[in-house]
Amino acid sequence: MAKGEDRARGGFKASRHGDGKAQRASAAGNKSSQKKAAEQREAKGAKKVITKAASPFLRGRKIDPRKIDGTETVVQLVEQCFQSYNSGRLREACQLFTEKMLTPKCTVGLTLTGALTPAGLGMSSIIPLIEAGFVDWIISTGANLYHDTHFGLGLSMHRGDPQTSDTVLREEGVVRIYDVFFDYDVLLSTDAFFRKVIRAPEFQRTMSSAEFHHLCGKYLVEREKALGIPQKSLLAAAYRCGVPIYTSSPGDSSIGMNVAALALEGGTCVIDPNRDVNETASIVLHAKRNGESAICIMGGGSPKNFALQTEPQIQEVLGIDERGHDYFLQVTDARPDTGGLSGATPAEAVSWGKIDPDKLPDAVVCYLDSTIALPVLTSYALGKKKPRKLKRLYDRRDELMARLRREFEAANK
Repeated sequence: MAKGEDRARGGFKASRHGDGKAQRASAAGNKSSQKKAAEQREAKGAKKVITKAASPFLRGRKIDPRKIDGTETVVQLVEQCFQSYNSGRLREACQLFTEKMLTPKCTVGLTLTGALTPAGLGMSSIIPLIEAGFVDWIISTGANLYHDTHFGLGLSMHRGDPQTSDTVLREEGVVRIYDVFFDYDVLLSTDAFFRKVIRAPEFQRTMSSAEFHHLCGKYLVEREKALGIPQKSLLAAAYRCGVPIYTSSPGDSSIGMNVAALALEGGTCVIDPNRDVNETASIVLHAKRNGESAICIMGGGSPKNFALQTEPQIQEVLGIDERGHDYFLQVTDARPDTGGLSGATPAEAVSWGKIDPDKLPDAVVCYLDSTIALPVLTSYALGKKKPRKLKRLYDRRDELMARLRREFEAANK
């Protein structure tokens, strides 16, 4: 490097260094002036706090919650007291769900991961959402659907002490999911129910997981009526309301294990994942062509990906012009920096085509336990919105698949 260049570069550095000093001096002077002004106001006993011209970062609503007195509704508690941190994100999630996702033109998909139904979330939260028309289609782990079935069969689950020794529980014939305890016979009775219904002639074919769960729901409706118990199974509720329920990994649950066992007897019930991939894509394509698509994610895992991959299936694989889901709401305890899908943020989903980039500002991620967030979200939504007309997407599967096939063929001529 030439000496002249070096001097010039050094001069630039010196100039920049000098500018930095000037900026710091200016900032210090401004703060000093602000300090003196504040002292003068205090000396005069100013009754009104004066703030400087609003910075764009100071335009948010002031944190000024009302005192909790025990008379608040959930809606009031969320709107008035959930101000910041993850309570603030839960408030934003509730508002996104009710104000944008529950419009008549929006189709809402719900994904379920983690042991939610054993904790009673199926009865307390998911069934009310289904019956109110607030959930149009579902992707769940098979385990959630298996444990949901216990309640539809009149079998009991109990609160327990999570510190109890598993060895002691094993000796007592008790199974647990953290602090949910139940008798080992609950598993055996539920297995027996599934094996009995899956042996029926209507199951002896290849089908999507939505068809499989719809048939199971039909038998659970009958069992609930026979037992004279109130509506407790989300599979039964989905059957009544025409809500298709898919599972992203049919073999990864006790339901799938029983299907596999019957195959050893010569049973011909086959759950076809190809149908699931295309049917879920057809639901999203229909939603986008007639309005908007929203995904509400409880947890993460495989159901989250299965719901979001509908857009890459439409765009990347089938070659159909599309832009991504409109609304993304996730409740999770997973971190984004470990690379797992459960913690992946909506911003990361844009590059995959999963989320419409224009709608990214509406996305909400709440880092919270789903067993806390889902009942609050449900109560808030039911308190704010009237029920929507049921879309009954299960009954329209053939129509939706026909549209997907037409657009696929047109895009690949």
